[in-house]
Amino acid sequence: MSLAVHILNFLYPPRCAVCEANFGLDATRRVCDRCLSRMERLATPLCECCGGPLESIRTGELRCAQCLKSPPVFARARALARYRPSDEDERHTLPSLIRRHKYGLDQALGRALTEFLGPQLPFTADDCDLVMPVPLHRGRLWWRGFNQAALLAAEVARRLERPLDLGTLVRSRATVSQTSRSRDERRRNVRGAFTVRRPHRVANRRILLVDDVMTTGATADECARVLLAAGASRVEVFTLARVL
Repeated sequence: MSLAVHILNFLYPPRCAVCEANFGLDATRRVCDRCLSRMERLATPLCECCGGPLESIRTGELRCAQCLKSPPVFARARALARYRPSDEDERHTLPSLIRRHKYGLDQALGRALTEFLGPQLPFTADDCDLVMPVPLHRGRLWWRGFNQAALLAAEVARRLERPLDLGTLVRSRATVSQTSRSRDERRRNVRGAFTVRRPHRVANRRILLVDDVMTTGATADECARVLLAAGASRVEVFTLARVL
């Protein structure tokens, strides 16, 4: 570490993005071990399809009731942590950090969120050929200044050593917020909202779609639908957190 960085760290001590604990002079991280350990990881067993928790596997059924009733278009989804909306106002939580990053327009928190990915992802390089984020509509991207899903997707692509694609899947129609909407309302809201601009980029390729949070899976499902229609062979979904 350079002398200039040491001086800056002395004058402006690095602090945890979540709890603001002092890291000391040589810190290069954005989240402390204590806050990382407080992340509520999803416990097994998980639905083999949507990645949500299964109440029981006594019957041998590996899919949840919702996936049995209405199977999603994507092949598999996995999330690392549980997202409780009630925790959004508690500063020392992952939901609070996600909310501050997305709606507080704090792009610097993107690096902190990537640290919650941990040392091992639920997908490997053998699972996909291409990594892409759930896109924002250009109007919302202009207002926010960044796509939080793209920041996560870039880190996932780097770890898996797979290409990152930021322009093939686009949100061609603006949609209203999905917050407080029912499962059916969410599906109707995003229907027809996405377009594949360069079908040859996804033809016969396995796509790993990345987003920050999954609620009902309606957005991911619509993205998967248009990707498969454009020729993708398989679409899987990875999110940092899952609303349960």
